[in-house]
Amino acid sequence: MSKILVKTTDLPHEEWLDIRKSGIGGSEVGAICGMNPWASAIDVYMDKLGLKDEKPDNEAMRQGRDLEEYVAKRFEEATAKKVRRRNAILQHDEHDFMLANIDRWVDGENAGLECKTASVYAADNWSDGKIPAHYELQCHHYMAVTGASKWYLCCLILNKSLEIREIVRDEEVIAQLIDIESAFWHNNVLAKAMPPPDGSQAATGMIKTIYRDSDPEGVIELSGFEEKLKRYDEIIELEDVLGTEKEQIRQEIMVSMGKLEVAFVNGRKITWKSQAGRKTVDSKALRAQMPDIYLKYLQVGDRVRVFRI
Repeated sequence: MSKILVKTTDLPHEEWLDIRKSGIGGSEVGAICGMNPWASAIDVYMDKLGLKDEKPDNEAMRQGRDLEEYVAKRFEEATAKKVRRRNAILQHDEHDFMLANIDRWVDGENAGLECKTASVYAADNWSDGKIPAHYELQCHHYMAVTGASKWYLCCLILNKSLEIREIVRDEEVIAQLIDIESAFWHNNVLAKAMPPPDGSQAATGMIKTIYRDSDPEGVIELSGFEEKLKRYDEIIELEDVLGTEKEQIRQEIMVSMGKLEVAFVNGRKITWKSQAGRKTVDSKALRAQMPDIYLKYLQVGDRVRVFRI
């Protein structure tokens, strides 16, 4: 079902980045579908149009790349299966905007392997057979491009465990993915129309980046937001009521625990432990008594825009 768009064996990194902008890759599908906690459809849109600064490499990204081979080897050890690299960017034979740069192909099966690493703090995302939603969508995207009947997902949770999942091809999910990706590619990327906000923190962060600087003289009369602002007010009231109810439950548990540090409720663990207070500097007193020292070490944060209703 797929065709080779380009070989990646000796492909320079800059060319690889440019080719990525010519379509949608598996790691971007979760964001387009609103299922990635770290990125939004707006992020992907800005990247495809070359309007987003290239994300700087960090330690987690470096470790993920370096440990890919190790994760693949651990998968082979755990399953007795053999895997190999494809060394190519694959393209759907009908929907040419759908690309796949897969980690490994499984010998003797119509299946692939996606290698992941995760911090021990993310272990709960894999407990009891769970799969992070954006990873599952990524694997279905690869199945859509390659025609595979299933995909394996192997995640090394650092210093804790190796988690292996088998995801069977779901034609309904794939059909929905194709519709969503096609709409995004044609109605947003090619039309150069930014997708609507989805309420995620990732979208908020990108919007603030795009519109970082404000026009002090700028004023606009907005239309069509009357009902939305009414709903906004209703949500604020609900947050106040629910916040009070939430705090009341916390208080009741605290009273029941008294001086005890640990409690259990039907297998759920609750802790209430004493710890040292946070150390801070009295900046007001320092400024009054040692103004030169205060100014010498004063740190001014980046300029930000504050949104209020």
